[in-house]
Amino acid sequence: MERAAVPDAAERHTAEFLRVKALAERGVASAQHQLGFMYVNGQAVARNYTLAVEWYRKAAAAGLEQAQYNLGVMYQKGQGVDQDHAQALYWYRCAAEQGYAPAQYNLGWLYAKGQGAAADVGEALHWFSQAASQGDPGAQHNLGMMFDGGKGVAQDTDAALAWYRRAAEQGYARSQFALALRYDSGQGVARDPVQARDWLRRAAEQGHAPAQFNLALRFDKGQDVEQDSVQAVHWYALAAHQGHASSQFNLALIYDSGHGVPRDEAAALEWYRRAASQGHAAAQDNLGLRCEHGQGMDRDPVLAAHWYRQAAAQGLPAAQYHLGQLYDNGNGVEHDAAQAVHWYQQAAEQGHLRAQFDLGLRYESGVGVAQDAARALDWYRRAADQEYAPAQHMVGVLLDRNESGDPREAAHWYRKAADQGHALAQFALALRYDSAHGVEPDYEAAHFWYLCAARQGHARAQFNLGVMYAAGQGAQRDLLEAYGWLARAAGGGVAGAAAYLKRVSARMDAQQLEMVQGLSQEAA
Repeated sequence: MERAAVPDAAERHTAEFLRVKALAERGVASAQHQLGFMYVNGQAVARNYTLAVEWYRKAAAAGLEQAQYNLGVMYQKGQGVDQDHAQALYWYRCAAEQGYAPAQYNLGWLYAKGQGAAADVGEALHWFSQAASQGDPGAQHNLGMMFDGGKGVAQDTDAALAWYRRAAEQGYARSQFALALRYDSGQGVARDPVQARDWLRRAAEQGHAPAQFNLALRFDKGQDVEQDSVQAVHWYALAAHQGHASSQFNLALIYDSGHGVPRDEAAALEWYRRAASQGHAAAQDNLGLRCEHGQGMDRDPVLAAHWYRQAAAQGLPAAQYHLGQLYDNGNGVEHDAAQAVHWYQQAAEQGHLRAQFDLGLRYESGVGVAQDAARALDWYRRAADQEYAPAQHMVGVLLDRNESGDPREAAHWYRKAADQGHALAQFALALRYDSAHGVEPDYEAAHFWYLCAARQGHARAQFNLGVMYAAGQGAQRDLLEAYGWLARAAGGGVAGAAAYLKRVSARMDAQQLEMVQGLSQEAA
């Protein structure tokens, strides 16, 4: 069987490659540079970084600035040679001193980062300025950052904005984004949401992920634009697919809630996973919750503990609290009251409301810590100051228990909790108005708060309310109302309620007795 002839190397190369190679071998510097470029990019020849460096070096030695620049790039990246920032800096400088703007820009970066030479902000400023004056947008942007932060120059917001604008108008996405943020915040310019959105969109349309995220955020929250979840999902998705963790997390939240888009639990879980794997603490906490409760996946408290721990180590208070709960309940980890308290403490000190309240409970009861009423009161107060009704109630309780506690302050906290509908606080406040403890006596107020608590099923409040109706105290006497509330209290097991019912029944006329008997039969 005949086989097709395999062309030799010369035949495989294009006429253009052979022409350039012939010129390069004759010492034509531009051809040597072009040949190096062809080897780097695999253009009409197999990619070969080593040969590329060889030809770049010949052209660079001849003084060709583009070749000097590209040889610097090869040394900086370690392509075809061992990575060597000092050599990169040398060749960049050769090209930069000939006025080659890309080399000036890269030289500026090496001095800024201290690569190949000691960090030198003055040298960085010099070379960025040289490149920027030739219109290099990256250098213009970096000059903007230096003036913005006062690095190597006096801080000058106007100069920073001017350089950002010059780069932005050339289509440099990072400067467009920087300009958008300043119009959004009014930093150095009059706040202008329209300009902010315009520059954000320009950067976003070039694929700049932070701009896509910020644009999405505006549509998501309706900030300076009409709320539009579809647009939010569009821009979040573009950034998320580039690996932008916050976009991945927010995209997960939208799919999780179904806010403005069809709810998709699988998509939400996938984006939580992607963001969590990049170290996004809130995503790790959310993923932990799904593992713990089996939401959209098999229940796995061990994996939940893993994700909570990752987020907790980053200082996320919600994750610290959730990890504390796992230790508290021995769920996915060995039960460890001390570890539970440790993580509650970490979260509480950052202001996590439930952690503060749970710490109060532990110091009050001595679970996992030495019993300490003063510390319990301190943590309850912190949660109470965040308007958490159960904590406000407990502040009142602990003040009542303390012989030196102020009954007026206790009544203050009971009222705050009662106003939020906390039944125990409503009952405690009613008792105070009933007995003039820390407040002026006020039977009408006592009746009101007993009624609020009674309607929520508080049995002792139902009993006291029945007694007040029977006595006409705080409200007009009403034996039927008295009987009804006392019957509920008796059903709730309040001692003395059944006996009091008999006393109320004894005071009823025949018609009233018939009515309560009918009601009793209906209830049965």
